[in-house]
Amino acid sequence: MPADPGVVETVTIALVTALVTTVGTQWLVVPRLEARKRRILDVHQARDQFLAEMRRILGAGGRLQNFEAPAPDDPACSPIMRERIEAGRARWVKQLENATEWLVDNVELYAPSWPTELLRDLISTYVAQAWAVMLSERQDTRKAELLVALTTPVWEVFGSRGWERRPPDIARAQRKLAALIAEMAAEADRRNAPAPAAA
Repeated sequence: MPADPGVVETVTIALVTALVTTVGTQWLVVPRLEARKRRILDVHQARDQFLAEMRRILGAGGRLQNFEAPAPDDPACSPIMRERIEAGRARWVKQLENATEWLVDNVELYAPSWPTELLRDLISTYVAQAWAVMLSERQDTRKAELLVALTTPVWEVFGSRGWERRPPDIARAQRKLAALIAEMAAEADRRNAPAPAAA
């Protein structure tokens, strides 16, 4: 029994519609979704790297503070041991340099991805100050101490789970950061002040 012409038309229209929809979706929608997916993934990878670099600063900075360079006349430290300790300290300083370098060189990848101006300002202030500490002429142990102190309040905000990032926590981190920045500025002023004239 031959098919009804109306049924053939309906089936044909349905097939053509499905074909056009499939091809249109593959050509127009899927590439845009893939590009969006890649951009979102890039942002999350940059955020993860930001957290990893802060952990590196906390770790290397802590090690540098805990393992002081032995005194040159320390009889308990052999020349080989002294050389090994100094090599370890040099490696940790390099890790601090690399971490702060990554933070400042990639700030535009991760800082704008947080939703509030408060969070973005906290990151910008932290990164600028961490970089300034590494560029300074302070002793390595003091640099490590300052970097750990700068990183700790920021880690408390960004290293926590998203639902734990409450405005009071952010405000507390900003106050800690501001107090430390003021302390560093006062320290720099004291260091750069001219020596009193001899009587």
